[in-house]
Amino acid sequence: MSASLNTAMAGRAQPAAPRTTAASARARSGAVLASHALFLIAFFGLWEWGARTGWLDRTLFGQPTQIVLYLWHGFVVGGELWRELGYTVAGTLISFVLGSLAAIALGLAFTQWPPLERALDPYLTVINAMPRFALAPLFLLWFGLGLSSKIAMGTSLSFFIVLANTVAGIRGVPQDFLTLSRSLGAKPLQLFFKVTLPSAVPVIFSGLRLGLIFSMLGVVGAEIIAAEHGLGQTLAYLQSNFNMDGVMALLFLLACLGMVVTKGMARLERWLLRWQ
Repeated sequence: MSASLNTAMAGRAQPAAPRTTAASARARSGAVLASHALFLIAFFGLWEWGARTGWLDRTLFGQPTQIVLYLWHGFVVGGELWRELGYTVAGTLISFVLGSLAAIALGLAFTQWPPLERALDPYLTVINAMPRFALAPLFLLWFGLGLSSKIAMGTSLSFFIVLANTVAGIRGVPQDFLTLSRSLGAKPLQLFFKVTLPSAVPVIFSGLRLGLIFSMLGVVGAEIIAAEHGLGQTLAYLQSNFNMDGVMALLFLLACLGMVVTKGMARLERWLLRWQ
């Protein structure tokens, strides 16, 4: 009787383990968030104190309260930063899509027809070795000061990163998978779409994450050099006027934008690879 009672009690106690694990995970994540919040409060608090007391030169480092005030006026009161942010985000997304589609298509062609890769590899290597920001004046001459030259710059940066990862991902598929699939009667198209491509997705997505970041860097860099609109153009204007509060505000804004797109790509990758 007592043995059966102990067994029943043990059976009832088992479901508590997942709840305990979930609670401990939430506690750990809460502790991590709290530590980050404390660090940021201390960092910006010391920065504000240094700027107010003169220990830090405001013309070189800005002041956190003035940085927040600049963002408030730019987004809420005036709203002009929404337009500049829209130009930068649009140029980043368009250049990322164009560069990624072209790179994935060419990478697939390289893996299916190796002679094509051997023929184009020297030329692609030479183009990739060129510093893209040195080509910015040419892009400006060819495409003008509008969004087209920024898209060209961002596309040129993201293309080669995604291309290299696409080729590496497809060629990194274990040969045992391919041999087993062929022995089971898989046709070439089935082999490609059901074995090769799914196995290469993690490596390809690593290139896509980097490609998205480099697209943004290319667009912002081209805007800094010369542009009509965009956060980079605004950043260059503020820097020329020694408005360090605005410069710091836009730098923080670009950093947050980069974090958002990186986290978004990571979530998209996890959703696409949920079958694993």
